[in-house]
Amino acid sequence: MANYVIRGGKPLKGDISVSGSKNAALGVVAAAMLLDAPCVLENVPAIADIKVLVDVCRDLGAEIQFENNILKVDPTKINTHRVENERSKQIRASYYLQGALLGRFAKAETFLPGGCNFGTRPFDLHIKGFEALGANYSRDNVHVYLEADKLVGTHIFFDRVSVGATINIMMAASKAEGVTTLENVAREPHVVEVANFLNNNGARIRGAGTDVIRIEGVHTLAGGPNYSIIPDQIEAGTYMIAAAATKGDVTVRNLIPKHMEPLTAKLDEMGAGLEVGEDWIRVYMEGKELQATTFRTHPYPGYPTDLHPQTSVLLTQAKGVSYLHEMVWENRFQYVDDLRLMGADINLSGNTATIPGPAKLTGAQVKARDLRAGAAMVVAGMVAEGQTEVVNVHTLERGYERLISKLSNIGADIRIDGEEEDAEE
Repeated sequence: MANYVIRGGKPLKGDISVSGSKNAALGVVAAAMLLDAPCVLENVPAIADIKVLVDVCRDLGAEIQFENNILKVDPTKINTHRVENERSKQIRASYYLQGALLGRFAKAETFLPGGCNFGTRPFDLHIKGFEALGANYSRDNVHVYLEADKLVGTHIFFDRVSVGATINIMMAASKAEGVTTLENVAREPHVVEVANFLNNNGARIRGAGTDVIRIEGVHTLAGGPNYSIIPDQIEAGTYMIAAAATKGDVTVRNLIPKHMEPLTAKLDEMGAGLEVGEDWIRVYMEGKELQATTFRTHPYPGYPTDLHPQTSVLLTQAKGVSYLHEMVWENRFQYVDDLRLMGADINLSGNTATIPGPAKLTGAQVKARDLRAGAAMVVAGMVAEGQTEVVNVHTLERGYERLISKLSNIGADIRIDGEEEDAEE
């Protein structure tokens, strides 16, 4: 299994471009299985999770071509409501096929979902929504079964915010009879993206991006113009954090500045230099010194939990005592022992990390324990003196496209174990 080898202590400098959003693309590709006509998706990241979902959708009968970040999909050949490809268990987003297949066939059979293991991720809200639309639900230790005589629009109030349930129920309701109103829904950019994609193909969804979404069901989703996936908010944030943590000067391009405001506000508070353009943000540290602060993760538009591990690395380089409160996932801190191995002084109490700094990080062998923890280990390796080896990087490659070549192009000394140091991915 490949590892990443990093020689750190070098400021990152230059321009780096962000790929299409992992989370948005997963939702949109699943939603494409609901359509009654072919579609073309652009700016789709060629990452492991997308490749798994494409493979699963092909097994359903969809005809898919994926080349140069363009996905051509013909879902009209889908001939089953059963997901039988066991690779679907590798990714959490496979549960989106429940909403898509239920909307298409009024029934769906899927495996229980997988993904990163950083805490309990119940799908009870998904089931509550499907049952409210008229579906009967059952499960065993391996499968989820959903079936309805027909789906009928209704009013659904979620007792907590859930991105997955919002997207899943929104997809199924797009083909239900009548109007569905969803309250207390997630407002993340990828929720809006799935709604925009479905509307582009004939759906009638209003309110995505607010806490109330109304869906008027339609009989046919007949296809529309080519659709381009939004830039990846978390990839962009990872590069911005890396620029500040390595005391570099990096312009991150192909992003949506509005999506980055939770991070840019905190970087400004910490004393980093910032310039913001129409689709780029420059982060620079010349003449600057990072100051300690407090972060709290929350659902959008709060600070993203998916930037939490990278933020811990950043806070180790700030002057003073910082605090990081994790308000979304109870087991997000599983990377902490790896940072301690590199010299970080992080104290945990419940859902709060106390991080004094600045700390001198030194290279070590560390593990990519989940997707975002893996990104944090790469950032830490670029900050640290000496050599860092990041193992288990297949988890990291689930969400970052061409990471080695992108970081190498802005001055990182990073390579895949077994290759020449100047080799690109």
